[in-house]
Amino acid sequence: MQDKTERTLADLRRINDETCRKFQSGIELVGKRWSASILLAAARGAERFTDYYDLVEGISDRLLAQRLRELEHHQLLKRTVLASTPVQIRYTLTERGRELLVGLTPLIRWGEKWDSHE
Repeated sequence: MQDKTERTLADLRRINDETCRKFQSGIELVGKRWSASILLAAARGAERFTDYYDLVEGISDRLLAQRLRELEHHQLLKRTVLASTPVQIRYTLTERGRELLVGLTPLIRWGEKWDSHE
């Protein structure tokens, strides 16, 4: 494990400024309060606003609506309007969103291992 960690750190030393900027932008988006929880809720099957509201404990409806719009704007979630009565709106992960969650999986596992609240 130590060798793999050292190789990864050596690879990270070769990152250029543009890659660092793009990484920082992505981390800031996912690091916004509730954004990661919303993406994880999508991965767990949430589609409707009420699904997200139920799965993301503690979020206000106003902030949930704002974050859903932001994640849609960044093409991590796709918003679909179903022509029904009443109109239904669904939010699902895009390919970009699924790929992001795959990339975040090691961080999720790290949090499970090193959670300081236990």
